[in-house]
Amino acid sequence: MTVNVASAAPATAIAGSMPVQRRYLMCPPTYFAVRYSINPWMHPAQPVDVLAAIAQWQRLHDTLIALGHHVDVMPADPDLPDMVFTANGGIVIGDRGLVPRFRHAERDAESMHFARTMKDLGLAEVRQARFVNEGEGDFLLTGERILAGTGLRSDPRAVKEVQDYFSRPVVALQLVDPRFYHLDTALARLDADTVAYWPGAFAPESQDVLRELFPDAILADEREAAALALNMLSDGSTVIMTTECDELAERIVERGFAVLRASTSELRRAGGGAKCCVLELHR
Repeated sequence: MTVNVASAAPATAIAGSMPVQRRYLMCPPTYFAVRYSINPWMHPAQPVDVLAAIAQWQRLHDTLIALGHHVDVMPADPDLPDMVFTANGGIVIGDRGLVPRFRHAERDAESMHFARTMKDLGLAEVRQARFVNEGEGDFLLTGERILAGTGLRSDPRAVKEVQDYFSRPVVALQLVDPRFYHLDTALARLDADTVAYWPGAFAPESQDVLRELFPDAILADEREAAALALNMLSDGSTVIMTTECDELAERIVERGFAVLRASTSELRRAGGGAKCCVLELHR
């Protein structure tokens, strides 16, 4: 089943699908802008339509609610236009949160906002990462293990830090293409056993690791990856992805997932899609 979220009410789009409730954290793009360039997608000279970004974000938020999930919303900050990308706001598993240490100074101040929000949500332990670590953008809990993207943003030393803090095995994957600066732009976790990814975003050794771990993975091509189609959000049953790349959507449907199509074209001006806008609180 594929449905375009922009043209269907969320409740209609997900009729008959009610997975286990997930808990997510989002932040509205009230002050969204491209004021600087810290990835190849960002061009400050090109205007941004904030109202369009807000509308796209709201559809994503409302769709998650309609799917039966709980969404906590944190306030935006006028000085931090990238806070809408809450996937970078940390890693939350159980009652522990690890907030980011960003590579670029432009995003440094976000960490204290995410730390405060996690404490307000009742987490027992919250601290900032010691090494550069850009949250769930680079660290995806997949089954019992965490997949970690390193080489472009998150420091390789963050892998052991995350493993020790959460007492879970972490598999390091080296990213090599600047367009796919975070793991969640090159690889999507669909459920505990299923991922979709573009091999060319990873170093050859990491491609070998992925083939061994996920021999039945859904493979995207470069065109699909370059449309940020892999920056998709899955609750294990329903996948929310871009309105582009129909063939990739159909391959996902063939694996038994429902697919909802949601435009994030305005947010893509800063290099983000559906997954970038959502931090999962693995409670």
